[in-house]
Amino acid sequence: MYIRCAFFHGRAKPGQEQAFTDYVRERLVPLWTQFPGAQEVRVLRQVEADVADPHYEMVLAVRYPDQAAIDRALASPVRAESREVTRGLLELYDGTVFHTVFKADEYPLAGGA
Repeated sequence: MYIRCAFFHGRAKPGQEQAFTDYVRERLVPLWTQFPGAQEVRVLRQVEADVADPHYEMVLAVRYPDQAAIDRALASPVRAESREVTRGLLELYDGTVFHTVFKADEYPLAGGA
């Protein structure tokens, strides 16, 4: 499996934390969950870390079966729409955004849990 992540390295602007969260949930998640080929969409919010920097306000992680599915999603109209809508989110945010793709292996937990 492959996981494409968008790392939001930085922080929501002071006083805009809830607006940032609401914008993601109301405007972007409905688009991200429509990406063709996506098998799972996770929005990760940093709660704590053992270092002060880097801070990630959010990490978007979308699971795909293969690179071809990622390529289809990136070329899709819904992805283009999500990029446009993301511009509004960036008005609530101080930092940078970058993307990376991970090849992921999954292992069952010991004891079948």
